[in-house]
Amino acid sequence: MGQLMNADFLAILDFWEKEKGISKEILLAAVQESLISAAKKAVGPARELRCSIDSKSGDIKAFAKLIVAEKVISRHDQISLAEARKKKPDAQVGEEFEVEVTPTGFGRIAAQYAKQALLSQVRRAEKALIFEEFKDRVGDIVSGTVRRFERSDVIMDLGRYEALLPNRERVPTEEYQIGERIRCFVKAVENGPHGPEIILSRAAPEFVLKLFRLEVSEIANGMVEVKGVAREPGFRTKLAVYSRDSKVDPVGACVGLRGQRVKNIVRELNNEKMDIIKWDPNIKTYITNALAPAVLKTISLDEASHAIKILVDESQLSLAIGKRGQNARLASRLTGWAVNIDAEAVSAVGIEDKVKHAIEIFAAVPGVTREMAEALVNTGFHALEDVVTQAEEADLREIPQIGESAGAVLAAIKEAAKNNPLAGVLA
Repeated sequence: MGQLMNADFLAILDFWEKEKGISKEILLAAVQESLISAAKKAVGPARELRCSIDSKSGDIKAFAKLIVAEKVISRHDQISLAEARKKKPDAQVGEEFEVEVTPTGFGRIAAQYAKQALLSQVRRAEKALIFEEFKDRVGDIVSGTVRRFERSDVIMDLGRYEALLPNRERVPTEEYQIGERIRCFVKAVENGPHGPEIILSRAAPEFVLKLFRLEVSEIANGMVEVKGVAREPGFRTKLAVYSRDSKVDPVGACVGLRGQRVKNIVRELNNEKMDIIKWDPNIKTYITNALAPAVLKTISLDEASHAIKILVDESQLSLAIGKRGQNARLASRLTGWAVNIDAEAVSAVGIEDKVKHAIEIFAAVPGVTREMAEALVNTGFHALEDVVTQAEEADLREIPQIGESAGAVLAAIKEAAKNNPLAGVLA
C-alpha cells in the first residue's frame, strides 16, 4: 500500500484472513479505497490524493500531489513556487510536489469510512465464498443449529455460514428450538438481493429421497431405482421402487433387516408414515400396490383424461381414501393419474322399498283394503306368514282400521298364505 499501518490494525486483518479466508491484500485495498473516498469528501477536489496511517499514533493523514507553478490558476492542482520553496528550497516550476491536505477531525471520519469499507468487503467476500463452496452442494444434507427466527423463517448456523430454512420449506408438524441441531436438505443456492443465500428444506420430497440414498446401499449403487416419490410433509410419504434384478426385492432392500433402514429414516422425519411400494409398468398393478392394504374391486382407466376410477367395498372406502383423502391424493401424485375412489353400489333393496312391497302383498288379499294393509305392516306384520303364526282375531280387532272385520281379514290372509306360502318380504 506504500504506507505504514497500525500494528493492531494489521493484526485484525490477519485474523480476518484466517477466519474468513479473505486475503489481506483485498482488505488493505478496500481500506485504501475508503480512505481516499473520505479524503475526497473532506478535502474536496485535489490532485492525486493519497492517505497514510501513522503506525505509532494511528493518525490518518491526507496528501495531494500538486504541480509547482509560477502563477496558480487551479489551487486543486497547483502550488506557487514561493509556497513550494518554503517546504523545499530547490523546488522548480513544473515538478510534482506532495503537500499534506489533512482537514481537522479527518482522522475520525476516515476511520469510520475504513471500518465500513472493511465490513462491507468482508461481507462481500464471505458471500462470494458461500456461493463458491455451496453451489456444488445443492442436493446434499447438512447439519446445522437453529440460530434465530425471522417471522416464520428459521436462520440456521452451518458453522462458517448462515442459511435460511424458509417457512414454506418447514414441516408443519415440527417445532424448532433455538440451539437445537437439525439436518436439512440443501435445496438451492440463490443470488438474492443481499447476495448469495443457502436455501434449506425439510419438507421437500428430495429430502426423503436423499435419506434413502444414504441409508440404502442398493439405491446408492443403482441396483434399486426410485421411480417416484409423493409426500405430505409431517404426515405421510409414498415411495415407489423398482429393481432390474429379479433376485433383489426392492421393498425389502429399503425396509432393511428387521425394518432397521426405514426406522432410521422415520426417526429422522419425526415418525412420518412411510409407504414403500413396488413400482410396476402396468398401471393397474401399480395403483393396487399404491393403495394397499385397501382391497380394490374394480379398476377402470380413462386414457384420454388420464384418470382411474376405482370401486371398493363400503368397508374398504375409508382405508383406500385415507385420512382427509391423503392416501388417494398421494397415490394420484405418485402414479401421475387422477384417482377417483367410490364405494360399490349395494344391490340390496332399501327398507322403504321393502315396506312398500309388504303393503302391496297384504293389499292384494281379497277383502283387505290398502288402509288395512298399511295398518298391518305398521303394527309389525311384515309377511302373510307373520299374521298366520302370530295373530289372533282379538289382536286384529284392536287395530282401528280393521276392528269388526278382524275375523274376515284373518280368514282371507290364511287362505292367501296357503296358496302363496312365500309371500313375505321383510326378512
